[in-house]
Amino acid sequence: MNHLSINALAISLQILTNVAQAQMCTTDVPYVSNGHERQVLDVYVPEDARDEKLPVMFWIHGGGWVVGDKGDVAIKPLVLTERGFVFVSTNYRLLPDVTMDVLIRDVAKALGWVHEHIAEYGGDPHRIFVGGHSAGAQLAALLCVDERYLNEVGVSLDVLRGCVAVDGDTYDIPKIIMTAEHRQALYGGPMFTFGHRQKFGNDPEKHVDFSAVTHVAKGKGIPPFLILYFTGNPDTTVQARRLESELKSVGIPVKAYGKGDTNHRRLNNDLGDPDDPATQELLQFLDTNIGNE
Repeated sequence: MNHLSINALAISLQILTNVAQAQMCTTDVPYVSNGHERQVLDVYVPEDARDEKLPVMFWIHGGGWVVGDKGDVAIKPLVLTERGFVFVSTNYRLLPDVTMDVLIRDVAKALGWVHEHIAEYGGDPHRIFVGGHSAGAQLAALLCVDERYLNEVGVSLDVLRGCVAVDGDTYDIPKIIMTAEHRQALYGGPMFTFGHRQKFGNDPEKHVDFSAVTHVAKGKGIPPFLILYFTGNPDTTVQARRLESELKSVGIPVKAYGKGDTNHRRLNNDLGDPDDPATQELLQFLDTNIGNE
């Protein structure tokens, strides 16, 4: 390792140390009474925040809806609590143990718990941002445009201040299914046995219904969107632009930002690094939409 790399590592460790001192974490909080072991979430709060009304970031992990964990948040909770946010990261039951509609409702129930209880941790239940990476980006986008899931748990879209969708490829599920299967057919690859077609229910109507673009409409209280994507992946790039176009068509504030010098995982893990341009887009988005208490 050269001196430059050592210095960069030392600076990063110092940032983590300084920020970690400014936050506390409560882990494995159940959001369903007597629920499944995965129906739990973590709450990160700044020191002495219990009597505050701080904005909230509700985060949904990725992993293709089949793996992943709420602990996969890198430095995001550390950096955002330093900026005066309460950060919540949730688990949910996974495919194939449950179906996609059940999985989505797990995440909605977690957000419902946040709305009901986050004031106990110093958070403002009326200033919630929803974010997610990869599969979590699809879930975040869907919850922010299809009001049915949150309405089931007594939450309105009006409490959401913004959606941060990071490198998802399933905002328009029929299109990604056609793209992936056509690519396999053209180049002679084996057809998927548990691809997007099967994960989303093997029913074309479900594929449409689970697509965020289907539910974009005026007058629903859809919050502003920041869509981050890796420009080296043609699928996440076109899906980001597809969702951006739909949101713009009905006047929802939206920005799609592509980053080239990264990859699918690093784009997510680097969020919070002050030198990262995607982080700068994120912080600007939060500052613009944070609002007042």
